Amino acid sequence: MSSMPGSAGTEQTTTVIIGSGLSGLAVAAELRRNGVDSIVVDGLDLLGTGQPANTTSLQRCDAADSATLRERNEILRHQRNYAASHSVDVRNTTRAVQLTMLEAPENAGAPQWQVHTPTGILLADHIVLTRCAHSQLRRMINDFGLAVGRNVAAAMRAIGIYLVGVGELITPSPKEVLRQAKTVGQAISAKVNPDGGAFPATGNLAMLGC
Repeated sequence: MSSMPGSAGTEQTTTVIIGSGLSGLAVAAELRRNGVDSIVVDGLDLLGTGQPANTTSLQRCDAADSATLRERNEILRHQRNYAASHSVDVRNTTRAVQLTMLEAPENAGAPQWQVHTPTGILLADHIVLTRCAHSQLRRMINDFGLAVGRNVAAAMRAIGIYLVGVGELITPSPKEVLRQAKTVGQAISAKVNPDGGAFPATGNLAMLGC
């Protein structure tokens, strides 16, 4: 069902992570340690207007937090080394441009997702978003025709979308991002392998406590 990376067509994966910075790589590393496959694509922000049903457009959003940039860059360096040595699928030059929610298969609790890129479509059961504001997330949920209460993160999780480093007025610290990434990675892993144990942490990220 998969096509070669970079070719037009559809690829199947368990999780698509939208954001190739600190948050995205941290989640990918956590999933990899738990034996769950993922594809990381360039980070984009949500902009949902005038789209067909169950579809939202995506737009770039990658402003840096200068106060923690040095620490963030050091952790990023470790994460990139980890990704390279553990065959994590990171596609820095691939950008998500549209996200479509498919109807849930029979007997399935959550829908599947199509992430549209210039080179094809990534089909996944789970989506991880990084660096988006709550107002944009609410607009996204509205685009998908869903009602949302006060807890945006819970509403997103119910449809298979997880948030890391998202929704706060102040950018989370690198330590908080790593904590969120670990929580999200474990939550997705538990759904994918409900009876399986976690793989032991290895490499640089284990030393960072990710």
